[in-house]
Amino acid sequence: MTNILRTRSAERADPAGAGGAPTATVPGGALAPEAAPPEDAVLAGRSVHRRVHPARWILTAVVLLLVLNAGQTLFTNPAWEWPKVGTWIVSPPVLKGLRLTLLATAISAVVSLAGGILVAVARLSRNPVLSSLSWVYVWVFRSLPLILVLIFLYNLGSLYPTVGIGVPFGPQFQVRTVSVLSDLTLGVVGLSLAQIAYTSEVVRAGLLSVDAGQLEAAKSLGIPRGRRFRRILLPQALRSIVPAFVNQIVGLLQASSLLFYVSLLDLFGVVQNLGSTYPTDIIPLLVVASIWYLVFTSVIGIAQFYIERFYARGAAREVPLTPFQRVRRAFRVAASGGRPMSAALEIRGASKSFGDRPVLRGIDLDVERGSVTVILGPSGSGKSTLLRAINHLEPLDEGSVRVGGELVGVRVRHHPRRGDQLVELPEREILRQRSRIGFVFQAFNLFPHLTILENVTEAPLSLGRDAAETTQKARALLERVGLAEKASAYPRQLSGGQQQRVAIARALVLEPEVVLFDEPTSALDPELVGEVLKVIAGLAGSGTTLVVVTHEIGFAREVADRVVFIDEGVILEQGTPAEVLDAPTHPRTREFLGRVL
Repeated sequence: MTNILRTRSAERADPAGAGGAPTATVPGGALAPEAAPPEDAVLAGRSVHRRVHPARWILTAVVLLLVLNAGQTLFTNPAWEWPKVGTWIVSPPVLKGLRLTLLATAISAVVSLAGGILVAVARLSRNPVLSSLSWVYVWVFRSLPLILVLIFLYNLGSLYPTVGIGVPFGPQFQVRTVSVLSDLTLGVVGLSLAQIAYTSEVVRAGLLSVDAGQLEAAKSLGIPRGRRFRRILLPQALRSIVPAFVNQIVGLLQASSLLFYVSLLDLFGVVQNLGSTYPTDIIPLLVVASIWYLVFTSVIGIAQFYIERFYARGAAREVPLTPFQRVRRAFRVAASGGRPMSAALEIRGASKSFGDRPVLRGIDLDVERGSVTVILGPSGSGKSTLLRAINHLEPLDEGSVRVGGELVGVRVRHHPRRGDQLVELPEREILRQRSRIGFVFQAFNLFPHLTILENVTEAPLSLGRDAAETTQKARALLERVGLAEKASAYPRQLSGGQQQRVAIARALVLEPEVVLFDEPTSALDPELVGEVLKVIAGLAGSGTTLVVVTHEIGFAREVADRVVFIDEGVILEQGTPAEVLDAPTHPRTREFLGRVL
């Protein structure tokens, strides 16, 4: 491995001496003087304007027109009798039915969630008795209509006049069924029994969505089983569970209307009775019921938003804005004359912020064609965000990225009053550009349901490339990375180093102009690091343009043409490996290298 790296380093010796100026266009905004497009000086620091989609605005206008027409008929048609709606909506009978509806829904929601978790855990249990019984439970109660369950329970006293507990065929403690099962209890039990079956499947799907590595990590730390479930597995599963379970709660709210058929006067039952007593008020009463259902469904939806937002922390790069934050941002944009505002400050070059936190602050970077650029820096310094911006996976707030002299993800548009602006390209153009920029992810991100060969061929086939030629090229690439015999295997059947080599082959199959590596060895054990670095070093010798984010200082020293040190979103130092690694000039660079070397 060392010999390969040193040979590569010698082949790249700069005839003009160390530190020769780069001559090609690069991702990042700044270009060598002799190659810089003339408009770059004008565009530096310009905010990127998101693409306007005329068809969406036309559709929006049509929808708004239909909504306004519906609103007009709703408030101008006297048959709706809005004065009576206002009278009935807060009448004592309606409020009493509303309280019963909310009580039955709330209790059933809590019981169904707790029961659903228990049944889901039983379904996933290795105990065959628990697993089988939970499957039977789900099968039965998903098969029976809710109204049938409620009617069975309502007539439970006829089937079993007494209920009790004790020794089978021995002494038992018994009570009359009708004395312990009130109408409300029967309603809650019926709703809960049915909802537990559906909730358990929601919970089971959420638990299965958590990566198996999370449980392995928790086990490796000696975390007890119960705490492992409460603190590691369930909180992550809730990101998938919450949206589906909230739909279950809305379904419960609506299903509570069936309690009317078992003598419980919930909101719908009260409206039905009042409609029979006051037949001329049936429409206003139905409107009253509709309004209350809409109000409480909306309240549930708001709660869902904030719960999802809470569990998005640590999983999303940027926590969704609350409605109040969206309104505040809209006012700020309007106050600036309609121009999108930077979240922190006005800067030149490639800039990106997540919320109010700036991640990239005016990055300017030149990468020579066929060279290897290694980006170093502490965790959280903006290295990965910079790579994602080059591929337009993370659109910039300001600045521009060029690959091969072409702007990536944006184009220049001249505004008669505001001058030159950057606006986003259509999605199909962005996809075309991405095919010229390979990306190798830190976590591999292979498609687990596709074979290794299918992983490599999927992108070119989706672009309409010839199937036979693509397959031949993919097999050649797999042979190049030493995995020709694994073409029919699946990612889970490969080691981490093998998966990363597949990811490299997948990035190369489209013959990109630039290949980006986001810490390609950080997820690997030391024994596998060498095999991946050997493949990357081989690419470096082939003349492929590489941008590598890594903490492997030895690799940077031997393979890189240029080393860039970035901290807090700012390039503090860049130069040849000898300049940056052996004689750094910036104190922060010296501090960082002193800790990692």
